[in-house]
Amino acid sequence: MSEQSRKVTDLTCGGSAVLLWWFPVAALIAGANWPNFRLLLWIPALLVMGAACSVNATRCGRLHCYVTGPLFLLAAVYLLLWGFHVVPSPFGILSYCFVGTVLLARLAEIPLGKYRRRVCANQ
Repeated sequence: MSEQSRKVTDLTCGGSAVLLWWFPVAALIAGANWPNFRLLLWIPALLVMGAACSVNATRCGRLHCYVTGPLFLLAAVYLLLWGFHVVPSPFGILSYCFVGTVLLARLAEIPLGKYRRRVCANQ
């Protein structure tokens, strides 16, 4: 698959990026500043972003999506469990690890390239 055809199937390009990432990021920011509604904003936002990244990883092979897709989904589950007081508070070192992992996954695209190379002979 060529770089150009990957960009066409990449969900981060075009109008879908607004719905799949920019609105959820706005919800994450709003939740950070609106503690009473934090879970109502963050869980759906992380689920949308996690699902979109997972689909994007399989569609076009976007490198950071292989890390961020599962990470966002796990974070949504963790927040849900936190809401039911099953796990300790996610704030503190856990939130720094989350943000750091997302940033490192994005930065990994600089030396490794945006898209994962297919190793199958028929592709």
